[in-house]
Amino acid sequence: MELSEYVQRGCQMLADPGCFDLAAFALVLRAAFRSLLEARADEAVLDHPDLKHIDPLVLKHSHAALATCILEAGKQKADKSTLSTCLEDCKFDRERIELFCTEYQKNKNSLEILLGSIGRCPLLITDVSWRLEYQIKTNQLHKLYRPSYLVTLNVENEDSRSHPDISFNCTMEQLQDLVGKLKDAAKSLERAAQM
Repeated sequence: MELSEYVQRGCQMLADPGCFDLAAFALVLRAAFRSLLEARADEAVLDHPDLKHIDPLVLKHSHAALATCILEAGKQKADKSTLSTCLEDCKFDRERIELFCTEYQKNKNSLEILLGSIGRCPLLITDVSWRLEYQIKTNQLHKLYRPSYLVTLNVENEDSRSHPDISFNCTMEQLQDLVGKLKDAAKSLERAAQM
């Protein structure tokens, strides 16, 4: 498991008992998992009274490094020996490694679900359908005679998972602008293919 120099420095700060005692380390570790896995994680997750003595820049750097380490471990489906080796390289002692591994095992399934839900490639447009709508009445006093288009893009992902279609409403001018931009994109693609 490879970590950037910035992440390694943040983890090394977490390994330093003079900067983070074991209780503070446990709080930051739980906060990192919570901020990754909970949709509405508390914004003040690092405002715990037991963390007040730590410099806010060091605390944020360490929190970000730990979150990155957690994500990298989840991405690679790291086992306990891989995690231990990586954390030993960051100067973690046995207690901190055990604490990290325990918390990681407890949250491993949720982390894998989270990482699996992140798309790996953009959606592919498989079909386009449109319908002309003619608006003759509004909820205001005056009448309005204006055509608009309801465009639906049928999309799919390369991994064959279904996605909801993308629908939008636009005026004739907006549709003409979109078509013009798509033609420009097609011309640029043709020129690039000829090089």
